[in-house]
Amino acid sequence: MHGLIRFGVGALLCRLTVDGRENVPPTGGCVVASNHNIGPDYVVLGYGASRQIFYMAKKETFGIHPLLDRFLWAVGAFPVERGKRDQGAIQEAVDLVQSGRVLGMFPEGTRSKDGVLQKGRSGAIRIAVEAGVPILPAAVTNSNELMQRLLFKLWRRPAVTVRFGPPIYPVQGENSPQTIRKLTHQTMVAIATLLPPEKRGPYAEDVDQWVAQD
Repeated sequence: MHGLIRFGVGALLCRLTVDGRENVPPTGGCVVASNHNIGPDYVVLGYGASRQIFYMAKKETFGIHPLLDRFLWAVGAFPVERGKRDQGAIQEAVDLVQSGRVLGMFPEGTRSKDGVLQKGRSGAIRIAVEAGVPILPAAVTNSNELMQRLLFKLWRRPAVTVRFGPPIYPVQGENSPQTIRKLTHQTMVAIATLLPPEKRGPYAEDVDQWVAQD
């Protein structure tokens, strides 16, 4: 079913462009840190990465309907108990990437209604540092148009882009607040560089400075 979903995204539902696929580690665990639009970003990322990406989802999401369960497992969602302490959920994610799998996370913490990047949170970085795996910045553009097609405009195949940047390699165990803040900011700036200038939000100036120094 995962292959069927990937075919549908790439060939039937939209005109998908993938840049930077060579940056995706071919083996081993990593944390994909991406922006989050009002659209099926998790499906688009999974197609673009050419590796199965796993995502944490509320346990209550499972068991509603067998077809929904099949879809969730196909796109890589795995259940996490609501109300579970953050550390418990983090440990599940750490175990996942240490087993050699790819974990997808959205550091903004919530979907951006207009596609403009929001301030990042540190959860994805904490998991990567604790597990000792690379952080892979990624950006999805125009997936909101894909959602509109699914709901209202079945005749359209919107142009959707997913980009992967070079991996960021944290030092395992270096989890001081200062280090986590620095890595979080570095990751968000890396995501912003993959977005159109008008979508970079609070990191636009940092991208401009980075480009000027390069």
